[in-house]
Amino acid sequence: MVLQEMKVIAEDYLGEAVSKAVVTVPAYFNDNQRQATKDAGEIAGLDVIRIINEPTAAALSYGFGRNIEKTVAVYDFGGGTFDISILEIGAHGVFKVIATAGDTFLGGEDIDARIIDWLVSGFKEEHNIDLRQDRMALQRLKDAAEKAKCELSSVRETEVNLPFIISSGRNEALHLQRTLKELSDDLIERTIDICKQTLEDAKLEKNEIEEVVLVGGMTRMPKIQSAVQAFFEKEPNKGVHPDEVVALGAAIQGAALVDDRQEMVLLDVTPHALGIMTFGSYFEELIPQNTTVPTHRTKIFTTSRDNQTAVKILVMQGESQRAEENELLGEFILTGLRRAPKGQVEIEVTFEINADGIVSVRAKDLEVTATSGLTREEIKTMMDNAKDDLVDRRTSEEFEAAKQEAEKLIAEIEKLFPQVQQIVASSDFGRDAIEKARAIVEKARAAIERRDAAAVKEQIEGLTRTHRMFKGVVAKT
Repeated sequence: MVLQEMKVIAEDYLGEAVSKAVVTVPAYFNDNQRQATKDAGEIAGLDVIRIINEPTAAALSYGFGRNIEKTVAVYDFGGGTFDISILEIGAHGVFKVIATAGDTFLGGEDIDARIIDWLVSGFKEEHNIDLRQDRMALQRLKDAAEKAKCELSSVRETEVNLPFIISSGRNEALHLQRTLKELSDDLIERTIDICKQTLEDAKLEKNEIEEVVLVGGMTRMPKIQSAVQAFFEKEPNKGVHPDEVVALGAAIQGAALVDDRQEMVLLDVTPHALGIMTFGSYFEELIPQNTTVPTHRTKIFTTSRDNQTAVKILVMQGESQRAEENELLGEFILTGLRRAPKGQVEIEVTFEINADGIVSVRAKDLEVTATSGLTREEIKTMMDNAKDDLVDRRTSEEFEAAKQEAEKLIAEIEKLFPQVQQIVASSDFGRDAIEKARAIVEKARAAIERRDAAAVKEQIEGLTRTHRMFKGVVAKT
């Protein structure tokens, strides 16, 4: 319904039909929540061409067109959710998310609830009356809590004054008047703990964060600003509009998707590890947390008992090694497997995550020849073949990881090529460096084309050096 209303507002403003949209969601939204958002868009008559994480959208708005190179933390504390994302912003429109985390059940509404609890318990101690039992009184409390929270955006304390809140048993009108000085320290501390974990995930120290950007209405509050400043040991940037910056970032992303001339590369990550439940209720991870999307990974599993003709694939996401502690995304059953001893039927499971962070999973049965009745020579040949197959499977996984890293570097180098060429083209040395860089990129491309994991890994070092050199040339100007 919200999206339908937004569609009407946009159409009234533009004077024409609107059919496509970019929708922002909390970075820590899971697959079900993202899919539901996409479905909501469809129901509202909108083609959701991209779902973008809110801190990433805020970083786009903060860094777009500024020609800066910085490592930035976006602290996003809104009405219902909390997110923290760490990004590298490149001078030529490259926005690369390194790590993201959050809590989709921690936000301003939780602060409201804490204020209400505090007011209710104080009143009960004083008058032995539970205000929650009176619907009218409770509604006034909710309004007062939200008002007090908003006032704490600009002052360090505020008064909650509710005359005639309720009548006592003797028909005596009772008033509620209390001074609110602090928000819930433990809720703010939870956000700081998440920031700490995200820095560890990103393998960064506090002093490597060059800017902390505050997003979301809750970040107006002095207590939250001082907590963020104390943790990151630097004054947070307040140069973006906490309520509008995410929408502006979505608009920038939308423009880039429909206009090929927009020079911008956005590399986001998946906020949760993804995998399946295996025998013994273990969680077998296929795609680690903070993997750049879009991506896909394949892994081989085997049947867990003799003559098993069907296998249930439970798709999960989360960070625990115990399956039951993670979230179940869905399940499907692979039937019609041939009868064979335990472990002799192999199932290939492939996970894919698209640019919206939405997961799709497929599985297939790999035919394996039975070993009974074979000669020693045949068994040896099959074992040798199996070793080759095993190497191929490992190589495939290694290749996918190396390919992804190489392609990111190639994209960033090619983004810098025109500017570097303009700066150094006047000297023979510069032209030589450009030619060498082109050769490294072509070699890496050829290795990717051949699916040669070792060769791709070898080229990554050269690509990294070239990227560093290009960034240095641009920075000096």
